[in-house]
Amino acid sequence: MKQRYKFTWLLIMLLGLFVHSQAQQNQQCLKCHGQVFYQYDNEWTGQVDKRPMNPFYHIDSVKMHTSVHKEFSCTDCHSPDYETFPHSGELRMEEKYACIDCHGGDENFAKYNFEGIEEAFMESVHFKANDEKFNCWMCHDPHGYQLALRSQESIKDVVSLSNQMCLDCHDNKFKYGLISDEMPKDLMETHAWLPNQANHFTKVRCVDCHTQVQSDILVSHKILAKEEALRNCVQCHSTNSVLMESLYSHKVRESREESGFINAAILNEGYMIGANRNVVLNYVSVILFGLLIIGLLIHLILRFTILKKK
Repeated sequence: MKQRYKFTWLLIMLLGLFVHSQAQQNQQCLKCHGQVFYQYDNEWTGQVDKRPMNPFYHIDSVKMHTSVHKEFSCTDCHSPDYETFPHSGELRMEEKYACIDCHGGDENFAKYNFEGIEEAFMESVHFKANDEKFNCWMCHDPHGYQLALRSQESIKDVVSLSNQMCLDCHDNKFKYGLISDEMPKDLMETHAWLPNQANHFTKVRCVDCHTQVQSDILVSHKILAKEEALRNCVQCHSTNSVLMESLYSHKVRESREESGFINAAILNEGYMIGANRNVVLNYVSVILFGLLIIGLLIHLILRFTILKKK
């Protein structure tokens, strides 16, 4: 028993040393990339120069340490040559990993179906219009990406995280300009047809209207052309809402596993005709209404009887 405890403590200590070493290594990168401004010794002038960090290369260290990739060191994904400063200009041509390069064929991530995601992505309007220029990192920041569909998060938080990925490009002329010579469209104007626009923007994800629902993928990556986007109110505001297969799907599964009561998963989170119905309350309301009718009938009968006697 003592040997087992010693072995466990040895593993913990080794893991601690590895994490500490990794954090120190990453900190060397974040000295510059984690700052809005960075400093370096200019060998030509013999002075310390201060420069603004390119916003595309700036990394939010807080988001990085809470992201899904927080356990990795910078050189796990980037060339070890980046440890030398100043960086060689040729490193900018370094080919970036795609999600499938690490997650493809891995049984630990089979439930996310990365192969299916890649197939759907390659059928999306983004890929078709830009080919290899449009990659995973256009939407998913590898240094701060968090899973939006976590069971403990509210629908509002899920919507906010998801929509921000779209807004980072479609509401940013600099990022939009990386793949287009045009200026990004005014989103309020292009969605002017949408009733109660502000409420829709905070309660529904962009992908819920702009993708084709796929049951084998948690979040569909087949982005449709704007002409094919969902514009039919009934398809969301109905008993068989498409949102039950997309936005609310993970909540429905969670609710079924815990209590078998689907309506509780979406009550107070959104409004869909026929979906925000509590069966128990339906029966209670019918019973109360029936008792009210019976009470009124009894009251009328008694009043008629009393008046007749008079």
